[in-house]
Amino acid sequence: MTAQAVLYQAPQAVSYRRTVRQVAIGVAAVVLLAWTCFPFVWILLTSLKSPGDILSVPPSFVFTPTIDNYAALVMGEQRGQYSSTRPDFPLFFVNSLIISVGAVVLSVVAGIPAAYALARFTFPAKNGLAFLLMSFRFVPFIAFVIPLYLLFQKFGLYNTHGGLILAYQLITLPFTIWMLRSFFQEIPLETQEAAMIDGCSWLGVLTRVILPLSMPGIAVTVILGFMFCWNAFNYPLMLAGRQTFPVTVGAIQFISYEQVLWGQMAAATIVAALPQLVLSLMVQKYIVRGLTMGAVK
Repeated sequence: MTAQAVLYQAPQAVSYRRTVRQVAIGVAAVVLLAWTCFPFVWILLTSLKSPGDILSVPPSFVFTPTIDNYAALVMGEQRGQYSSTRPDFPLFFVNSLIISVGAVVLSVVAGIPAAYALARFTFPAKNGLAFLLMSFRFVPFIAFVIPLYLLFQKFGLYNTHGGLILAYQLITLPFTIWMLRSFFQEIPLETQEAAMIDGCSWLGVLTRVILPLSMPGIAVTVILGFMFCWNAFNYPLMLAGRQTFPVTVGAIQFISYEQVLWGQMAAATIVAALPQLVLSLMVQKYIVRGLTMGAVK
Protein backbone atom coordinates (compact mmCIF):
# COMPACT_ATOMS: atom_id res chain seq x y z
CA MET A 1 0.00 0.00 0.00
CA THR A 2 1.40 3.35 -0.95
CA ALA A 3 1.91 6.27 1.39
CA GLN A 4 -0.77 8.26 -0.42
CA ALA A 5 -3.34 5.51 0.17
CA VAL A 6 -2.50 5.43 3.89
CA LEU A 7 -2.87 9.19 4.14
CA TYR A 8 -6.18 8.98 2.32
CA GLN A 9 -7.60 6.30 4.62
CA ALA A 10 -6.54 8.03 7.85
CA PRO A 11 -9.17 10.84 7.67
CA GLN A 12 -11.82 8.25 6.83
CA ALA A 13 -10.92 6.21 9.92
CA VAL A 14 -11.06 9.30 12.12
CA SER A 15 -14.42 10.28 10.64
CA TYR A 16 -15.75 6.76 11.17
CA ARG A 17 -14.68 6.70 14.82
CA ARG A 18 -16.22 10.13 15.38
CA THR A 19 -19.50 8.96 13.86
CA VAL A 20 -19.54 5.82 16.01
CA ARG A 21 -18.85 7.90 19.13
CA GLN A 22 -21.65 10.33 18.32
CA VAL A 23 -24.09 7.49 17.67
CA ALA A 24 -23.13 5.82 20.95
CA ILE A 25 -23.60 9.08 22.85
CA GLY A 26 -26.98 9.62 21.19
CA VAL A 27 -28.17 6.11 22.04
CA ALA A 28 -26.99 6.49 25.65
CA ALA A 29 -28.79 9.85 25.92
CA VAL A 30 -32.03 8.32 24.59
CA VAL A 31 -31.78 5.38 27.01
CA LEU A 32 -31.10 7.72 29.94
CA LEU A 33 -34.01 9.96 28.95
CA ALA A 34 -36.36 6.99 28.68
CA TRP A 35 -35.16 5.64 32.04
CA THR A 36 -35.74 9.03 33.67
CA CYS A 37 -39.12 9.80 32.10
CA PHE A 38 -40.66 6.32 32.29
CA PRO A 39 -41.93 6.61 35.92
CA PHE A 40 -43.63 9.93 35.17
CA VAL A 41 -45.17 8.58 31.94
CA TRP A 42 -46.36 5.45 33.73
CA ILE A 43 -48.02 7.52 36.47
CA LEU A 44 -49.66 9.71 33.81
CA LEU A 45 -51.01 6.66 31.99
CA THR A 46 -52.27 5.19 35.26
CA SER A 47 -54.11 8.42 36.07
CA LEU A 48 -55.99 8.11 32.77
CA LYS A 49 -57.03 4.47 33.20
CA SER A 50 -60.18 2.96 34.64
CA PRO A 51 -59.83 0.63 37.64
CA GLY A 52 -60.16 -2.40 35.37
CA ASP A 53 -57.35 -1.26 33.09
CA ILE A 54 -55.11 -0.42 36.05
CA LEU A 55 -55.41 -3.91 37.53
CA SER A 56 -55.20 -5.79 34.25
CA VAL A 57 -52.47 -8.43 33.89
CA PRO A 58 -50.40 -7.99 31.81
CA PRO A 59 -50.52 -4.17 31.93
CA SER A 60 -52.57 -2.62 29.15
CA PHE A 61 -50.91 0.05 27.05
CA VAL A 62 -53.91 0.45 24.73
CA PHE A 63 -56.99 1.67 26.59
CA THR A 64 -59.74 4.25 26.51
CA PRO A 65 -58.58 7.33 28.47
CA THR A 66 -60.81 8.69 31.18
CA ILE A 67 -60.68 11.73 33.44
CA ASP A 68 -62.68 10.07 36.21
CA ASN A 69 -59.64 9.94 38.50
CA TYR A 70 -59.08 13.69 38.16
CA ALA A 71 -62.78 14.38 38.69
CA ALA A 72 -62.63 12.28 41.87
CA LEU A 73 -59.98 14.59 43.32
CA VAL A 74 -62.44 17.48 43.24
CA MET A 75 -65.86 15.85 43.57
CA GLY A 76 -64.90 12.99 45.85
CA GLU A 77 -66.37 10.28 43.68
CA GLN A 78 -65.87 8.74 40.30
CA ARG A 79 -68.42 8.60 37.51
CA GLY A 80 -69.48 5.09 38.27
CA GLN A 81 -69.67 2.59 41.05
CA TYR A 82 -66.26 3.45 42.52
CA SER A 83 -66.12 6.10 45.20
CA SER A 84 -63.25 7.99 46.75
CA THR A 85 -62.58 7.88 50.44
CA ARG A 86 -60.62 11.16 50.28
CA PRO A 87 -62.61 13.93 48.54
CA ASP A 88 -60.64 16.74 50.19
CA PHE A 89 -57.57 16.77 47.95
CA PRO A 90 -58.15 20.48 47.05
CA LEU A 91 -57.62 21.27 50.73
CA PHE A 92 -54.32 19.39 50.67
CA PHE A 93 -53.26 21.36 47.59
CA VAL A 94 -54.08 24.70 49.22
CA ASN A 95 -52.23 23.61 52.37
CA SER A 96 -49.12 22.87 50.31
CA LEU A 97 -49.27 26.31 48.71
CA ILE A 98 -49.69 28.08 52.05
CA ILE A 99 -46.97 26.12 53.82
CA SER A 100 -44.43 26.13 50.98
CA VAL A 101 -44.81 29.81 50.13
CA GLY A 102 -44.78 30.81 53.79
CA ALA A 103 -41.70 28.72 54.54
CA VAL A 104 -39.78 30.10 51.54
CA VAL A 105 -40.69 33.71 52.34
CA LEU A 106 -39.63 33.33 55.97
CA SER A 107 -36.36 31.60 55.05
CA VAL A 108 -35.48 34.26 52.46
CA VAL A 109 -36.28 37.13 54.83
CA ALA A 110 -34.17 35.57 57.57
CA GLY A 111 -31.53 34.08 55.28
CA ILE A 112 -30.54 37.20 53.31
CA PRO A 113 -29.03 39.15 56.25
CA ALA A 114 -27.50 35.97 57.69
CA ALA A 115 -25.91 35.05 54.36
CA TYR A 116 -24.65 38.61 53.89
CA ALA A 117 -23.07 38.60 57.33
CA LEU A 118 -21.35 35.28 56.70
CA ALA A 119 -20.14 36.45 53.30
CA ARG A 120 -18.85 39.94 54.15
CA PHE A 121 -18.35 40.35 57.89
CA THR A 122 -15.56 38.96 60.03
CA PHE A 123 -16.39 37.79 63.54
CA PRO A 124 -15.37 34.96 65.91
CA ALA A 125 -16.58 31.44 65.12
CA LYS A 126 -17.79 32.54 61.69
CA ASN A 127 -16.84 29.32 59.93
CA GLY A 128 -18.09 27.23 62.83
CA LEU A 129 -21.48 28.93 62.68
CA ALA A 130 -21.67 28.36 58.93
CA PHE A 131 -20.89 24.67 59.38
CA LEU A 132 -23.45 24.40 62.18
CA LEU A 133 -26.14 25.77 59.89
CA MET A 134 -25.15 23.37 57.15
CA SER A 135 -25.19 20.43 59.56
CA PHE A 136 -28.98 20.72 59.82
CA ARG A 137 -29.16 19.51 56.21
CA PHE A 138 -27.58 16.14 56.84
CA VAL A 139 -28.86 15.31 60.33
CA PRO A 140 -31.60 12.62 60.16
CA PHE A 141 -35.06 14.14 60.45
CA ILE A 142 -35.96 11.78 63.30
CA ALA A 143 -33.45 13.67 65.46
CA PHE A 144 -35.69 16.75 65.19
CA VAL A 145 -39.18 15.40 64.79
CA ILE A 146 -39.63 13.99 68.30
CA PRO A 147 -38.53 17.22 70.10
CA LEU A 148 -40.57 19.23 67.60
CA TYR A 149 -43.62 17.08 68.25
CA LEU A 150 -43.35 17.62 71.99
CA LEU A 151 -42.83 21.38 71.57
CA PHE A 152 -45.67 21.67 69.09
CA GLN A 153 -48.03 19.86 71.46
CA LYS A 154 -47.00 22.12 74.34
CA PHE A 155 -47.32 25.43 72.48
CA GLY A 156 -50.34 24.58 70.37
CA LEU A 157 -48.51 24.45 67.04
CA TYR A 158 -49.45 20.89 66.15
CA ASN A 159 -51.73 20.66 63.10
CA THR A 160 -51.26 24.35 62.21
CA HIS A 161 -49.88 26.03 59.11
CA GLY A 162 -47.64 28.25 61.21
CA GLY A 163 -46.11 25.29 62.99
CA LEU A 164 -45.28 23.55 59.72
CA ILE A 165 -43.80 26.75 58.30
CA LEU A 166 -41.50 26.93 61.31
CA ALA A 167 -40.62 23.23 61.05
CA TYR A 168 -39.79 23.62 57.36
CA GLN A 169 -37.08 26.11 58.29
CA LEU A 170 -34.94 23.10 59.13
CA ILE A 171 -35.17 22.28 55.42
CA THR A 172 -35.03 25.69 53.75
CA LEU A 173 -33.14 28.07 56.03
CA PRO A 174 -29.70 26.35 56.03
CA PHE A 175 -29.99 25.80 52.28
CA THR A 176 -30.99 29.42 51.70
CA ILE A 177 -28.14 30.81 53.79
CA TRP A 178 -25.48 28.69 52.11
CA MET A 179 -26.77 29.33 48.59
CA LEU A 180 -27.06 33.10 49.07
CA ARG A 181 -23.72 33.23 50.84
CA SER A 182 -22.00 31.74 47.78
CA PHE A 183 -23.79 34.16 45.46
CA PHE A 184 -22.91 37.17 47.63
CA GLN A 185 -19.27 36.11 47.70
CA GLU A 186 -19.16 36.11 43.90
CA ILE A 187 -19.92 39.84 43.81
CA PRO A 188 -16.63 41.81 43.73
CA LEU A 189 -15.74 43.38 47.04
CA GLU A 190 -14.81 46.59 45.20
CA THR A 191 -18.49 47.12 44.37
CA GLN A 192 -19.37 47.15 48.05
CA GLU A 193 -16.46 49.42 48.92
CA ALA A 194 -17.46 51.90 46.21
CA ALA A 195 -21.00 52.05 47.58
CA MET A 196 -19.70 52.61 51.13
CA ILE A 197 -17.47 55.42 49.90
CA ASP A 198 -20.58 57.04 48.44
CA GLY A 199 -22.14 56.96 51.91
CA CYS A 200 -24.11 53.73 51.96
CA SER A 201 -24.41 51.83 55.21
CA TRP A 202 -24.16 48.05 55.22
CA LEU A 203 -27.95 47.93 54.94
CA GLY A 204 -27.83 50.30 51.98
CA VAL A 205 -25.15 48.20 50.32
CA LEU A 206 -27.26 45.10 50.82
CA THR A 207 -30.52 46.55 49.50
CA ARG A 208 -29.14 48.79 46.72
CA VAL A 209 -26.16 46.85 45.43
CA ILE A 210 -25.96 43.24 46.61
CA LEU A 211 -29.59 42.22 46.19
CA PRO A 212 -30.09 43.63 42.66
CA LEU A 213 -26.90 41.96 41.47
CA SER A 214 -27.90 38.68 43.11
CA MET A 215 -31.44 38.42 41.76
CA PRO A 216 -30.71 35.36 39.55
CA GLY A 217 -29.17 33.59 42.53
CA ILE A 218 -32.07 34.57 44.77
CA ALA A 219 -34.51 33.28 42.15
CA VAL A 220 -32.74 29.91 42.04
CA THR A 221 -32.73 29.73 45.84
CA VAL A 222 -36.45 30.51 46.04
CA ILE A 223 -37.35 27.95 43.38
CA LEU A 224 -35.28 25.14 44.87
CA GLY A 225 -36.47 26.00 48.38
CA PHE A 226 -40.07 25.90 47.18
CA MET A 227 -39.49 22.47 45.64
CA PHE A 228 -37.91 21.16 48.83
CA CYS A 229 -40.90 22.36 50.85
CA TRP A 230 -43.45 21.11 48.33
CA ASN A 231 -41.89 17.63 48.31
CA ALA A 232 -41.40 17.38 52.08
CA PHE A 233 -43.03 14.31 53.55
CA ASN A 234 -41.59 13.33 56.93
CA TYR A 235 -42.26 16.53 58.86
CA PRO A 236 -45.91 16.98 57.80
CA LEU A 237 -46.53 13.27 58.31
CA MET A 238 -45.58 13.64 61.98
CA LEU A 239 -46.56 17.24 62.72
CA ALA A 240 -49.70 17.83 60.63
CA GLY A 241 -53.27 16.68 60.98
CA ARG A 242 -56.13 16.16 58.54
CA GLN A 243 -56.76 19.90 58.28
CA THR A 244 -53.15 20.77 57.35
CA PHE A 245 -51.95 17.77 55.32
CA PRO A 246 -49.99 18.82 52.21
CA VAL A 247 -50.26 16.96 48.90
CA THR A 248 -47.37 14.63 49.71
CA VAL A 249 -49.17 13.21 52.73
CA GLY A 250 -52.61 13.70 51.20
CA ALA A 251 -51.75 11.46 48.25
CA ILE A 252 -51.30 8.41 50.48
CA GLN A 253 -54.74 8.96 51.98
CA PHE A 254 -56.10 7.08 48.98
CA ILE A 255 -54.79 3.91 50.62
CA SER A 256 -57.36 2.36 52.90
CA TYR A 257 -57.82 -1.01 54.56
CA GLU A 258 -60.36 -1.94 51.88
CA GLN A 259 -58.56 -0.97 48.69
CA VAL A 260 -55.89 1.17 47.08
CA LEU A 261 -57.26 3.79 44.69
CA TRP A 262 -54.32 3.67 42.30
CA GLY A 263 -55.94 5.87 39.68
CA GLN A 264 -56.74 8.70 42.08
CA MET A 265 -53.33 8.43 43.70
CA ALA A 266 -51.69 8.73 40.28
CA ALA A 267 -53.89 11.69 39.39
CA ALA A 268 -53.00 13.38 42.68
CA THR A 269 -49.30 12.84 41.93
CA ILE A 270 -49.63 14.46 38.50
CA VAL A 271 -51.56 17.44 39.89
CA ALA A 272 -49.02 17.84 42.70
CA ALA A 273 -46.14 17.94 40.20
CA LEU A 274 -47.69 20.66 38.03
CA PRO A 275 -46.82 23.73 40.19
CA GLN A 276 -43.14 22.82 40.24
CA LEU A 277 -43.11 22.18 36.50
CA VAL A 278 -44.91 25.44 35.66
CA LEU A 279 -42.73 27.46 38.03
CA SER A 280 -39.54 26.00 36.57
CA LEU A 281 -40.62 26.77 33.01
CA MET A 282 -41.61 30.34 33.90
CA VAL A 283 -38.27 31.22 35.48
CA GLN A 284 -36.04 28.93 33.45
CA LYS A 285 -33.73 31.75 32.36
CA TYR A 286 -33.14 32.77 35.97
CA ILE A 287 -32.32 29.19 36.91
CA VAL A 288 -29.65 28.99 34.20
CA ARG A 289 -28.20 32.37 35.11
CA GLY A 290 -28.25 31.64 38.82
CA LEU A 291 -26.62 28.23 38.54
CA THR A 292 -23.84 29.63 36.34
CA MET A 293 -23.07 32.73 38.42
CA GLY A 294 -19.34 32.84 39.04
CA ALA A 295 -18.58 30.07 36.53
CA VAL A 296 -17.08 32.56 34.06
CA LYS A 297 -15.25 35.62 35.21
